[in-house]
Amino acid sequence: MENKTILAGISQGDINGVGYEVIIKALSDPTINDFCTPVVYGSPKVAAYHRKALNLNNFTFNNIRTPDEAHSKKANMINCLDDNIRVELGKSTPQGGEAAIISLEKAVEDLKAAKIDVLITAPIDKQNVQSENFHFKGHTDYLKSVAGVPEVLMFMISESMRIGMATDHVPLSKVPSLITLDTLIQKIRLMNQSLIVDFGIRKPRIAVLGLNPHAGDNSLLGTEEAEIIIPAIQRAQKEGIMTFGPFPADGFFGAGSFAKFDGILAMYHDQGLTPFKALSFDSGVNFTAGLPFIRTSPVHGTAFAIAGKGEASENSFRQAIYLACDIFRNRKMYAEISKNPLKHQDIEIHSDRIDELPPDIFNTEV
Repeated sequence: MENKTILAGISQGDINGVGYEVIIKALSDPTINDFCTPVVYGSPKVAAYHRKALNLNNFTFNNIRTPDEAHSKKANMINCLDDNIRVELGKSTPQGGEAAIISLEKAVEDLKAAKIDVLITAPIDKQNVQSENFHFKGHTDYLKSVAGVPEVLMFMISESMRIGMATDHVPLSKVPSLITLDTLIQKIRLMNQSLIVDFGIRKPRIAVLGLNPHAGDNSLLGTEEAEIIIPAIQRAQKEGIMTFGPFPADGFFGAGSFAKFDGILAMYHDQGLTPFKALSFDSGVNFTAGLPFIRTSPVHGTAFAIAGKGEASENSFRQAIYLACDIFRNRKMYAEISKNPLKHQDIEIHSDRIDELPPDIFNTEV
């Protein structure tokens, strides 16, 4: 299998937030270049402004015109903006939103043309990016539209858990009507496929959370579990997907049950994001599963309140770069081993004692 450098495209996000800070801090570590060749879609002028504000003058970008000019041992930048761009640190401005979308669209254009291998997106402001030409709730909806796929999964990844959302950026009042049998089975299938292809887990175990307190408490506190969630779990099980639940969310996280599963499906945004960010805010990554290309991002937002102060942690952004590269390699590996798969051989176990078996016989990793 070819071992080429991964070209990692990075969209600049909102120029008035912490995007440039976390990008520069992450790319200042030269070990990043051992994993990939970074290509930032942004502005040398904006980058220089942030470097000065943050006193990071020992870092520079290698300015290029196209990804094929990228230097494998440097942080590269493609200029997407004109020199009239104005930075107003800590403010949400129309110009900041416009600049974010210009960068995103150029990066996605190169991603679709296979000029870059993966995409890491810096945070945008969902309000100031709205225009006649861009009317999406965020990166996830936009990328779903660009890819032309029927469904995607907002999948939050950390060392402690992988948790996806059945519904994501929608008002809480609309969640119950969006929890349908078809939606849940689609999300479970997406999660299962991603865990196999993107994370190399041969037979994933997936936990499904309930919608209501105590998972409905036998329909006393709501009927969605009995009428929708349990039938979805049963259908997934019939398809051979190892799916369990529904679990009451409070006890599931409080008792540490999340550690026993490869993936968790939450019913709505805060049900999944609250425990995830409580445990992994500094190191978690947002991954969009179900796309034909790879996109990751840090779990934090623009953080206008601390923009330009040097207080933003780059760890989540760094982990987003690493995860994108890992998934790229895992997909290549899966494609390779799927070309000429070996015939499945059942192993007959004669030992009556589990401690006499080889220690790796239950390993689920590919």
